[in-house]
Amino acid sequence: MKFNPKKRTSNVILLISAFVIVSLILWNTNIFFEKFKQEERLKIENWAAAQAEIDNAPVDEELGNLPVQILQNNTSTPMILVTKDGSIKTHNLLVDADLDTIQIRKKIKKFKNENEPILMRYKGEELATLYYGNSEVLNKLKYYPVALLLIIFLFGTVIFFFFKTNKASEQNKLWAGMAKETAHQIGTPLTSLLGWNEILKSENINPDITKEIEKDIDRLQTITERFSKVGSVPELKPHDIVSETEKAYQYLKRRSSKLIHFSFSSDINELSVLLNLPLYNWSIENLVKNGIDAMKGKGNIAIQIEQSGNFVNVMISDTGHGILKSDYQTIFNPGVTSKKRGWGLGLSLVKRIIEEYHKGKVKVLSSSKEGTIMQISFKAVV
Repeated sequence: MKFNPKKRTSNVILLISAFVIVSLILWNTNIFFEKFKQEERLKIENWAAAQAEIDNAPVDEELGNLPVQILQNNTSTPMILVTKDGSIKTHNLLVDADLDTIQIRKKIKKFKNENEPILMRYKGEELATLYYGNSEVLNKLKYYPVALLLIIFLFGTVIFFFFKTNKASEQNKLWAGMAKETAHQIGTPLTSLLGWNEILKSENINPDITKEIEKDIDRLQTITERFSKVGSVPELKPHDIVSETEKAYQYLKRRSSKLIHFSFSSDINELSVLLNLPLYNWSIENLVKNGIDAMKGKGNIAIQIEQSGNFVNVMISDTGHGILKSDYQTIFNPGVTSKKRGWGLGLSLVKRIIEEYHKGKVKVLSSSKEGTIMQISFKAVV
């Protein structure tokens, strides 16, 4: 197979760049999260000190406004205060310690996992333990990297599919333009050949010669019809896939080297499938020719048809050098070929004809050093 090393290198660079960017985003977000968490702990420590001062100050002692302001300003951080005698007070929680002690215990366990508890002291004496959780802002910040990565992923997906669709549209236009132009170019000399053949008939030339010319003209007309249908929606009609496949098989067998041994078998006698015959025959021809090329003009070609439920499978096998498993999908891409002078369009055309036009499926069923089996699948007409 032929691959573009520059394209592969650029893809690797893009992948590494994306990984570095994402890593920097996560690293910076983590640093910001830790700093914010430290600042929040400092606020809670100040809150605990203010609460201890208010609770333990002598009745006749006048307190300043600062402790009160510290307590009033903290309205977002959930806290549970457990005193030395076991009494519980909650702050910024939608629960009541007296009514739901089980829930309080669960909250305490959760808060201990989120933040280290703070021991409340007043004049060196331990008074209580303060358990606190992350504030709403901190919780949102914790999930910010995930949301950011999701947005980046969705944005990248949209861009990828946009360019992929745009590229596919351009390729389709190119395919259609080349195909129709080819059909047009063949059509002009074909008309002349028809006229010259009629002149030869009138000159009493050996009939066998004119018959052979007619066969070649028919062949050129078939090729022209095939190319003219690429890029347009072909007409599909019910046909017996067994008999039509056998006709294509017989045609290829008569025109192939004697060094190629052909065989045909089917476990069904007749089964209707929606087909466009010129395009279907073209697909069979491309798969068989690929097999012959893989065998270097010498070996066995077998076509087998079998029914599987509502589907029918047409399998073309050869005794060539095989295909690497990693290349099972790429061989259907335009331009991918193992032949030095190949254009890499045969299997791409087959995939387009079978999957886009006939709504079927074509794939590499199996492959090894002993040969390859290609499979075409269609839904039977009920």
